[in-house]
Amino acid sequence: MQASTPLIEGNLGFDLSKRRELPCCGEVRERNLTLNRNLCIGSGSICSGLRSGAVSMGAELARARNGTETVVRSSVKSRSVKAQASAAGGDVEDLTPINPQGKSSGIVLPFVGVACLGAILFGYHLGVVNGALEYLSKDLGIAENTVLQGWVVSTLLAGATVGSFTGGALADKFGRTRTFQLDAIPLIIGAVLSSTAQTIQTMIIGRLLAGIGIGISSAIVPLYISEISPTEIRGALGSVNQLFICIGILAALVAGLPLAGNPQWWRTMFGIAAVPSILLALGMAFSPESPRWLFQQGKIPEAEKSIRTLYGKERVAEVMYELRTAGQGSTEQEARWFDLFSSRYWKVVSVGAALFLFQQLAGINAVVYYSTAVFRSAGIASDVAASALVGASNVFGTAIASSLMDRQGRKSLLITSFAGMAASMLVLSLSFTWKVLAPYSGTLAVVGTVLYVLSFSLGAGPVPALLLPEIFASRIRAKAVALSLGMHWISNFVIGLYFLSVVNKFGISSVYLGFAGVCLLAVLYIAGNVVETKGRSLEEIELALNPVT
Repeated sequence: MQASTPLIEGNLGFDLSKRRELPCCGEVRERNLTLNRNLCIGSGSICSGLRSGAVSMGAELARARNGTETVVRSSVKSRSVKAQASAAGGDVEDLTPINPQGKSSGIVLPFVGVACLGAILFGYHLGVVNGALEYLSKDLGIAENTVLQGWVVSTLLAGATVGSFTGGALADKFGRTRTFQLDAIPLIIGAVLSSTAQTIQTMIIGRLLAGIGIGISSAIVPLYISEISPTEIRGALGSVNQLFICIGILAALVAGLPLAGNPQWWRTMFGIAAVPSILLALGMAFSPESPRWLFQQGKIPEAEKSIRTLYGKERVAEVMYELRTAGQGSTEQEARWFDLFSSRYWKVVSVGAALFLFQQLAGINAVVYYSTAVFRSAGIASDVAASALVGASNVFGTAIASSLMDRQGRKSLLITSFAGMAASMLVLSLSFTWKVLAPYSGTLAVVGTVLYVLSFSLGAGPVPALLLPEIFASRIRAKAVALSLGMHWISNFVIGLYFLSVVNKFGISSVYLGFAGVCLLAVLYIAGNVVETKGRSLEEIELALNPVT
């Protein structure tokens, strides 16, 4: 892979070669290393090696904060940009880039940290049932009923599907910070019901509510972070979301350690989740609302206050001028759900949904579910060792992606990632079927699994959630992100429900071969339909997707 590549002009049914260049009177850009998103693998995932990942993350954030790029544009040029956008009919009303020039007195990181409590809860609720299922099944009298055990696991995913669709509408109506506070309600109630359940019905209701909560947070965490982050460190701050999801999974693993000595500990494991939920609600009471959302609602004084908090008082006049200038291009109301399927938006919306669909249909959950058995076939009997290998592959892939995110770009990493996953799936499939490879089948299976997870962590895992808020116009952003994440949860739920049945009917080798085919289809789709966003402000991306004819 090359160290850097030219900007890749992907398209969404448009010829980007015809778009006009943004006029500017001079640009000085310092490229920063940004953090990629850590890998979060379904409900059966383990994330390890996070200590070194967190150290790397801190270094990258510090570098991004200190080495911000500066983009100097005159007001005359800004008006020229807006004239182009207006002529194109684009939705750039509040997508103006916020680029701090020089040292700013504002603060962003603490509020990103508060939002990431939602990411921690996301990972924790996904992982907490793994260690606790055996013990809660005995307590609730379902030890011999695998169907009800499956409902304890899958109800969370069903609730998350509902929550992901609800999150977009709530964020548009009540704002980002208020939606976080509303989200804490099902998260807290779900945790309490799960921890105090005396019947399987109560446990399922608790898991359903917790699922609704993490579904909402999965939609609004990346949305909020993208809207309050300066352009030059948007990738780095967006990466923190995925890191904290992985931390949540690790916390669930650690929380389960006392189970062997105290079978009733599973109740404490579920109850602990109420603590970050309460902190999320309290923290958002002191966090600034998205300036873009406030400006859309006509709440000008509140928008100025939010800008002052995030970027410093010296930036208020400049950013408000940019938002007002941008607002002249469109006076449209918030999009309705049906607008997402209109000819105007469907091409870009379908890209978001397709990326999450490919992410799940590429087989990540299958690889994780079977990783322990695969490693045992190679003589690695320890489940901990197997999980450590998968986690190490994840951390290593994330470290590589962190240094390439802004140099190679989102699209390049996606293509490389899915191509590597296809090759890995082919190796896994052949290791089970080719007799000539029988003496090496165990080793090849382990190599294929590790390479697959490594490839996934390079792009397919972290990039979609980072890319979507960048390519969606502000008018449709919240609902479009929610729709895409809804596709993620639906496909995750269906795969979890039918995967074992398909394996029993066709065999794991054939299923892996099918996953390889899906990965190759993803490569072709991304090459022809995904636009590159590296180094572009939200406004530049918007103009690229709505070029002047």
